[in-house]
Amino acid sequence: MITFIKNLIIRNWFLKLLSLVLAFLLWLMLIPEEKTFSEKSLAVTLETRNLPADFEIVERPQPTIDVTLRAPNRLLNQITPSGVRAILNLERATINQEDYPLNPDMIIAPPEAKVVLVMPNKVHLKLEKSVEVLMDISPVLIGRVKDGFKIARFEVVPSKVQVKGPQSKIKAKDVIRTSPVDVTDLAQDAEFEADLILPKPDLRFTTAQTRARIKVFVVSK
Repeated sequence: MITFIKNLIIRNWFLKLLSLVLAFLLWLMLIPEEKTFSEKSLAVTLETRNLPADFEIVERPQPTIDVTLRAPNRLLNQITPSGVRAILNLERATINQEDYPLNPDMIIAPPEAKVVLVMPNKVHLKLEKSVEVLMDISPVLIGRVKDGFKIARFEVVPSKVQVKGPQSKIKAKDVIRTSPVDVTDLAQDAEFEADLILPKPDLRFTTAQTRARIKVFVVSK
């Protein structure tokens, strides 16, 4: 009996193996595509949302994170980084917290896709209190007025503008400078317009005022 079973297994074993492989391939071909799943990893932009109005981000987290999705094969090739969003909610953020966990719940993916992995599992960012100050404008004048004349005085309108930014980035000595105003060969009073240039890239204007008028008054020596 044992010999019979043994002969039954090993007789024409190559043909039997080939039949098994062909049957498996046929089975794969007959499975509906929506029932076959694969995984795909994407580099997704990390967005920060709901930052409290009195906070500033002074150290930003890494710009992208890796998200691994599992989805039907028919859908997988259609999923691109632009179709997936990673949102870090800072609504409950505090100054004392600098590490924020990342998890699948913060990923917005197509309905049939499942988030299986998010890497890294946390990001680092630093917050500071936001402050608002009225900052002086200091005009930048270049060139020399015409021989026999000198600049008596100048006026800047407005003389100050409201500026906002992280607390550590605003110092008492900070001033807003203007783009250079050329007074070469000036022999009479004149008025110029110039752009306002903030002292640090972390600062911003709180109003639409980004230019100033500079009135230059000259007199003869």
